[in-house]
Amino acid sequence: MSRLWSALSRFPLPGQALAHAWQAGFSPGRLKNDVLAGLTIGVVAVPLSMALAIATGVAPQHGLYTAIVAGALIALTGGSRFNISGPTAAFVVILFPIVSSYGLGGLLIATLMAGIILLTLGLARLGSLIQYVPYPVILGFTAGIGTVIALLQLPDFFGLSDLELGDNTLANGWLIARSLPGLVPAELGVGVITLATLLVWPRLKTPVPAPLAGLAVGTLVALLLAALGVEVDTIASRFDWTIDGQSGSGIPPLAPSFDLPWHFPGADGEPLTLDFALIQALLGPALAIALLAAIESLLCAVVADGLTRTRHDPNAELVGQGIGNIVVPFFGGITATAALARTATNIKSGAFSPLSAVVHSLVVLLAVVVLAGVLGRVPMSALAALLLIIAWNMSEAKNFVHTLRTAPASDVGVLVICFGLTVAFDMVVAVAVGISLAAALFIRRMAQLTGAERLPERPAGSPELPAGTALYRISGPMFFGAAEKAIATLRTVDQDVHTVLLDMRTVPSIDATAMVALDGLRRELAEQHIGLVFIGLPARMQLKLKRAGIGRRAGQLAMAESVERAAQLARRWQAAG
Repeated sequence: MSRLWSALSRFPLPGQALAHAWQAGFSPGRLKNDVLAGLTIGVVAVPLSMALAIATGVAPQHGLYTAIVAGALIALTGGSRFNISGPTAAFVVILFPIVSSYGLGGLLIATLMAGIILLTLGLARLGSLIQYVPYPVILGFTAGIGTVIALLQLPDFFGLSDLELGDNTLANGWLIARSLPGLVPAELGVGVITLATLLVWPRLKTPVPAPLAGLAVGTLVALLLAALGVEVDTIASRFDWTIDGQSGSGIPPLAPSFDLPWHFPGADGEPLTLDFALIQALLGPALAIALLAAIESLLCAVVADGLTRTRHDPNAELVGQGIGNIVVPFFGGITATAALARTATNIKSGAFSPLSAVVHSLVVLLAVVVLAGVLGRVPMSALAALLLIIAWNMSEAKNFVHTLRTAPASDVGVLVICFGLTVAFDMVVAVAVGISLAAALFIRRMAQLTGAERLPERPAGSPELPAGTALYRISGPMFFGAAEKAIATLRTVDQDVHTVLLDMRTVPSIDATAMVALDGLRRELAEQHIGLVFIGLPARMQLKLKRAGIGRRAGQLAMAESVERAAQLARRWQAAG
């Protein structure tokens, strides 16, 4: 029974975070802290969820549904006690093209597919692989995403409502620049006032969150302009809805309801036909969503661990993210992942368990049902100002500039390339190229650490070597990037040498390429009637060489545990020869 329990404890079961909170000493007092933290995060999540949904290209209620359904479900089934999940800015550059090509229905299906991928990654215990994504790659694509998000908000910020932006960021930038003479002063004024409020409000140290204050001020300014006969674009004027025979403008005052994702409209406004061709077309976007969701969620959990001195379960967190993204499309919600800013606010507000995220979801649900009419009056330019702040924070401009100034030239190159590719193309290309470049640079650095050198005839602490014996030492890993470089030194030996001793005690690993190179060296030396002795190889490496056909051969190849033993073998071969 104990073995069964031990095996289950290692399996990434849903609800690990909730179990960890209970084990850490959950109490009624800590429940109160969770409720207060959830109230704070819920207030913050309402405007952010609407803004991020609009930036993605869908109606604002779909962002709210994401916070309601996925926010609670991921918290209850995930592996981090403090992560707050919902729509995030990082996904805008991935989701916006999906909506443009496949509509809301296509986005929901892609989210469902990404959830299945995330669940599979978690069950396969691949959560730890996220640590192998280099920092310059992450910083490069997040800064690029921030830049793209900021660019996408400029039409609403300046009141250029007639622009239809496409997938090409550079073309979008040129289109916006050409359209700037047609900006609407009233829209720009609301956006600037909202932006100023968002920048100044945190310095006032009030308990009211800056996003709520900024949108409230922007909405009041818009109402004042309307009283003066100047109308500005709002959520209610931009979006309409029809559900079960009911219709209206803005946000429907209804809780999210169940429906099949492919029943939602495609790019042409008609329901999609779920078939293999559609799944095949959405597989690439789904993989991109899953990759970014895994990176962002696990990085967020790592930051939360640092702030709280706790440890999350990365595999359970991927399981929770997978479950959340599988379920949320059936309630009209878009892609969800952990949000760093909301998670940090959750921790600062005194949260102790995932129940704070559940409370946050209930607050958003209450806002949808009770305050839908008020939310519909929020100006689009005010939401654009909020997203500009989010984009700036996401870009991590200070860290970006600091890395450019202080990092090695190779890392700076990876950073700049990832940033440029994210802006010019997309995050998937940027991450793929960035990781490939970082891997190539890592291989180069490791190869530089691997080398061979000839040691004196009488090494320190060892007996004098017999005549006709050459002692070499190989240092560093023997792998495909370094094997030939290290062995090239050994191919030229003096004419009077009859035995080569190869000290490999500082070789931590040998791959297939290195084994082929070592066997080639053995054959070349055998043709010259020169024997070869490997010194200090552990048993596992000797077994690996033996399986590759590189075993002991009388007079040609031997294994020794020390230089002394290798010298004795050299004398024996010399006497026998």
